[in-house]
Amino acid sequence: MEKEIIIRAETDETLVAVMEDRRLVELYIDRADEERLTGNIYKGIVENVLPGMQAAFVDIGLNKNSFLYVREVLPKVVGNEETDASANISDLLKRGQEILIQIVKEPTPTKGARVTTHLTLAGRYLVLMPTVSYIGISRRIEEEEERDRLGRLAEKICPEGMGIIVRTVAKGMGEEELINDLKWLKSVWSKIVNKSAHAKGCRLIYKDLNLLSSILRDQVTEDVTAILVNDEETYDAVLEGLQFFSGNYKKRVHIANMRTVFEDYNLFDEIKKAGKRKAWLKNGGYIVIDNTEALTAIDVNTGKYVGTTNLEDTVVNANIEAVEEIVRQVRLRNIGGIIIIDFIDMDRKEDQDKVIAALEKELKKDRVKTNILGLTQLGLLEMTRKKTGHGLNQMMDRECDCCDGRGRVYNDSIVCLEIRHCVDKEAAETRADVIRVEASKPLIQYIKHNRLQPKWERETGKKIHLVTDEQRCHGFIVRPEFDA
Repeated sequence: MEKEIIIRAETDETLVAVMEDRRLVELYIDRADEERLTGNIYKGIVENVLPGMQAAFVDIGLNKNSFLYVREVLPKVVGNEETDASANISDLLKRGQEILIQIVKEPTPTKGARVTTHLTLAGRYLVLMPTVSYIGISRRIEEEEERDRLGRLAEKICPEGMGIIVRTVAKGMGEEELINDLKWLKSVWSKIVNKSAHAKGCRLIYKDLNLLSSILRDQVTEDVTAILVNDEETYDAVLEGLQFFSGNYKKRVHIANMRTVFEDYNLFDEIKKAGKRKAWLKNGGYIVIDNTEALTAIDVNTGKYVGTTNLEDTVVNANIEAVEEIVRQVRLRNIGGIIIIDFIDMDRKEDQDKVIAALEKELKKDRVKTNILGLTQLGLLEMTRKKTGHGLNQMMDRECDCCDGRGRVYNDSIVCLEIRHCVDKEAAETRADVIRVEASKPLIQYIKHNRLQPKWERETGKKIHLVTDEQRCHGFIVRPEFDA
């Protein structure tokens, strides 16, 4: 697999596109006016303790208080996700108490950030857990011999009372590389402890890496063949970030004409497609992706695909073909939380197992933690994916003023019924001879086509002045007009 990273850094915005075999699989946009908060560590003050919700609100200096669950306060046992049911948040936290917390989920317009007291610091090869005594190895390192080797190294270098997780990129690395990474992480933690001890009130203690640094840390692996940047300044920043990496990555960094790069990779079209509900498959089938607040639903359809042999094979092939695009879209859109996939119905157990195996294999390309829960009685596949920052739709879209984000607007006849009501009301209340109706072009055309204007004039005794508002997507304005 050929993997390339395209970095376009400007003063107001940084865009990073990750390509696999010349297809866009991950996209990151970091804007100067939209600060990334996930990973930041704050000293906060407990504002409210809610026993009924087993949670607390913590003031960290943002617009909305952050939300802290009881399981994020209890001493953590890694690998055991069960929370002590007998624990009470009131016994652990008191109002006005100062605590050190880390943001694990970005705030939204309606909700504050999700936070935890179980702090983590990610390096190139290791993740340091200063408050947890634990040693772990990335699940993506599958060879038992390599896992055992890295496990022994981790036990040897792990600081007392702390924990470390060996990251996937540490595969094949020696003791020296891991020790150097750990030294840097320990120095960061020492600065955090010192700054926190002297900090008064709620304030930022540690800011996580910016987009460029985190991309280099997490995305640059042996399978990266090229890193394309837009100018000398970005080139120098990338080289500086790579100077401590094992391997000769610097030769893979190149300054490129971004206009040409975007055209060669068809990036603008790919980015636009990522915002649509429907994604087409190579075989003529398609998937439909619908995001809700609670979960994301993905529906698989055969579309134009009719197969070549029998129905069972056609269904299985269509589902397996859909798996690759589903995983690509999940990564590209950064979909997190609960994901429900409605594959085309399969009656045979062996067919279901084939599709699930294909999904598991494809998900190995995803750096974000996922968990396949299996098929429900209705044949729906349940899975979860860890939420990491904003989804692509939050970065690219804004809520429509006309439909309030529903994606649909009332049809012309319903809107015209409301316009008629407003015309009647204005006609009854004004002494003006003319009622002005401003509306979008389609609505004005509908009124004229159905000859509603003369009908309203006869029934109200007022002249109706229709005005097309080219800037208006939908909706209308009805008001008296004294100087027609």
